[in-house]
Amino acid sequence: MLTYIIRRLLWAVVLFIAVTMVTYMIFYVIPANPARLACGQRATESCITNAEHRLGLNRPVPVQYAMFMKRLVIDRSLGRSFTNRQDVNESILDAAPVTASLVFGGAILWMLMALPVGILSALRPRSLLDRASTAFVLLGISLPVVLIGLVLQYTIGYRLGWFPNAGYCDFINPTESSTCGGPVEWAYHLVLPWITFPLLFSAIYVRMIRANVMDTLGEDYVRTARAKGAPEQQVIRSHVLRNALLPIVTMLGMDIGIALGGAIFTETIFGLPGLGRLAVQALGSFDLPMIQGVVVFSTLCIIVFSIVVDIAYAWIDPRIRLQ
Repeated sequence: MLTYIIRRLLWAVVLFIAVTMVTYMIFYVIPANPARLACGQRATESCITNAEHRLGLNRPVPVQYAMFMKRLVIDRSLGRSFTNRQDVNESILDAAPVTASLVFGGAILWMLMALPVGILSALRPRSLLDRASTAFVLLGISLPVVLIGLVLQYTIGYRLGWFPNAGYCDFINPTESSTCGGPVEWAYHLVLPWITFPLLFSAIYVRMIRANVMDTLGEDYVRTARAKGAPEQQVIRSHVLRNALLPIVTMLGMDIGIALGGAIFTETIFGLPGLGRLAVQALGSFDLPMIQGVVVFSTLCIIVFSIVVDIAYAWIDPRIRLQ
């Protein structure tokens, strides 16, 4: 197990270096002059020259990348924003809990929706529930997140007034300027985003769980357990679900990591000050350090969750360690 973990960690380091290299090349070599962007709209030649020296843009590209990695790994700094001169680390740390609240709450909701529907659809194929789940899957995959969010805002938020249309409340220690705070207000303001965000994932997971359970029902060890007279509930619980849901562990971990960096539309619709909204604002002002910081942080999330999933999968199924 230790060898397996070390091998996965080494691959994670290689992947992180590759992603940061590509990210740096995209945001600092291909675009317009970052030094001019750092000086703002009223850039002077002296300011541009000083910015090039400060950012190291007057040095060869490999040296620039080495400086970037030194600042990232040793100094643990992503630089400062071009637009407001705020520390990128602090901006990301302020926005990350908002996105994490949306993603993890959405993940719990989409699993609560997908598990029972997928399992029951597999146990009763071609039933009314199975056909209804198929229609749900088609709608969940076809409808854009923006449309779903706007419909929920208008019907549940505006017409019925059950939940707020926008805004975010801190779970712990709200600031003095905040109008709300605490676990209850936090959850109350996230109900509509939680419903909007997981619809696509829950639709995908319903079909995946259904297919895995149906495949497992046809395995030899399931038929053997039934032939030995094992109760049907024990067969389903101990033999079918335990093996059919193993791939779900891998998919769930990777999807959570990807969703941390992909909640842009939901956060924009509901005015959540998360990483997605931060990235949109940075793109609008061409704030390269902020965009780069969001990309690097999202990459780290995906890598970390992939490692956690690999270790969890190897712990659940020891055969994985031998591959």
